[in-house]
Amino acid sequence: MCRCVPSTFINIHFQYIFFRQVDVIEGCRLPVLRKNQENEDEWPLAEILSVKEIPGRKLYYVHYIDFNKRLDEWVTPERLDMKKLQFPKKEAKTPTKNGLPGSRPSSPEREVPQAQQKCLPTKTSIPDFQVLQQQVQPPTITVHLCFDFLSPLFKSSQNGTARRPMPNQPGRKRKQPPNCGGTDEDSQDSSDGIPSAPRMTGSLVSDRSHDDIVTRMKNIDCIELGRHRLKPWYFSPYPQELTTLPILYLCEFCLKYLKSLKCLQRHLTKCNLRHPPGNEIYRKGTISFFEIDGRKNKTYSQNLCLLAKCFLDHKTLYYDTDPFLFYVMTEYDSKGFHIVGYFSKEKESTEDYNVACILTLPPYQRRGYGKLLIEFSYELSKVEGKTGTPEKPLSDLGLLSYRSYWSQTILEILMDLKPDNGERPQITINEISEITSVKKEDVISTLQYLNLINYYKGQYILTLSEDIVEGHERAMQKRHLPIDPKCLHFTPKDWSKRGKW
Repeated sequence: MCRCVPSTFINIHFQYIFFRQVDVIEGCRLPVLRKNQENEDEWPLAEILSVKEIPGRKLYYVHYIDFNKRLDEWVTPERLDMKKLQFPKKEAKTPTKNGLPGSRPSSPEREVPQAQQKCLPTKTSIPDFQVLQQQVQPPTITVHLCFDFLSPLFKSSQNGTARRPMPNQPGRKRKQPPNCGGTDEDSQDSSDGIPSAPRMTGSLVSDRSHDDIVTRMKNIDCIELGRHRLKPWYFSPYPQELTTLPILYLCEFCLKYLKSLKCLQRHLTKCNLRHPPGNEIYRKGTISFFEIDGRKNKTYSQNLCLLAKCFLDHKTLYYDTDPFLFYVMTEYDSKGFHIVGYFSKEKESTEDYNVACILTLPPYQRRGYGKLLIEFSYELSKVEGKTGTPEKPLSDLGLLSYRSYWSQTILEILMDLKPDNGERPQITINEISEITSVKKEDVISTLQYLNLINYYKGQYILTLSEDIVEGHERAMQKRHLPIDPKCLHFTPKDWSKRGKW
């Protein structure tokens, strides 16, 4: 005898079995519950990068789509929205030409109309600053400065000769006067044009060609450095046996990594360092800078790079530190000189780089130390009699810090200009570059970013609005840590005459 089962029970039972049988695998995408900056729940789309089983349940390592990788994390199944699960798409099979035996034959190619077979010249995208350098600032043109904030000349066309903006060039976008706010990392800090082959020397170099599922995942849970515990943002190639530890212990003076607190305590009884190795070349108050040669202090330099890689995503670590100098900023107290941040630079740079990598450790961020590192790098360039620029690409936080520093430095010069004989003050791009040691391309890109350059009556002028001036004055009031050139004791070396560094 057949019994009737209510349809609602069948549906519920079917859904239960369906969800029990679905396995979330690597590559799947689905919404994942997380807290935003306002501590509110949100369900952004995320990709499953890895799955692991611990006693009693599974954990999923997720990357939130369109979010920075430092937000990647392990989550429990309860935070997954299984109703919107997307399985990874199968890769399209590519035809094999001249393949090995057993390979699939290539599909016949379609005939292409004769008109489409002509080779068209490819256009290489030109960064904004190159366009300005080539077309906006010819060598013979002097850039004038206009302080007429309220003049109708630049606000309306009552005189019949209203201001017209610089003609838009290919690859350029006109921007509104910025507030030096945050920008998305993926859209702003990568270099334009065709990516070059990775450079195989140096400590931390730009390279995205070795990304795989291993390097996309954080491998260190926590680092104890002195009195701070740091949560790494990205992968760093520490020895494999250390990646399973709940806490990785570092000596804050020599940066040696150890697997337990007892090992650290034993190490501290033997470690005589109370400051980074190398020469102290700057001290004012509690802030000091130490210059470290990557060849003479190779172990320290490599340990520094391993630590830095935990917080720098756009760099790949190589162990050849010989061609580099490291400048470590410290904060002094009765226990010693504690590392705050650092930057590295090549001993010989053919591209005028004065910074290769730059980092402020997370406990010291948002306290002005990042700009202090940047300012110090340009002070060294001034002593060397060179202009410099940071190696690209910059991280999102690095880009914001550099834009802010360039803006404040250039605006400070422009606002200090005095008119000559009743005429408008004038200055050239080259003069700004020589005064600040900021490379000419960075000066031009900053003026463009601030929307200061305008074309009027056959010449290029810089127009400062009230908003720009007020914003600059507010920023300068918050700047509590300027570099004092009198406290710098630095003698540049000619590394080209020193053979192998």
